[in-house]
Amino acid sequence: MSEDWRKEFDEERDRLNETVLSSDHLGIKRFFALDTQAYADGALDVMTKELMGLASSMVLRCDDCIDYHIARCFEKGVTREQFYEAFNVALIVGGSIVIPHLRRAASRMEELFGG
Repeated sequence: MSEDWRKEFDEERDRLNETVLSSDHLGIKRFFALDTQAYADGALDVMTKELMGLASSMVLRCDDCIDYHIARCFEKGVTREQFYEAFNVALIVGGSIVIPHLRRAASRMEELFGG
């Protein structure tokens, strides 16, 4: 991806979401709405929820989801140390199969911090 991979990622995600949502399928629209609502402030703040989403995405080995949550976590002010704590939780829960996704997640995170 380009230097600002977030912009490219967000544009592609928005375009593809529009394709899916233009079907006007009620079940799909409801699921997308639930997903959005799940990450809103509540008893847990948005940053915590995004870190949970990141760890879950790493365990499930979804690179698109990892990219999404890395970007959102960064926007919410997650520090390198907090990212690595979430990476560690994902590794413990998912085991060694998570390592390739951990590498890519760390690389994406470091790009955002300019490292």
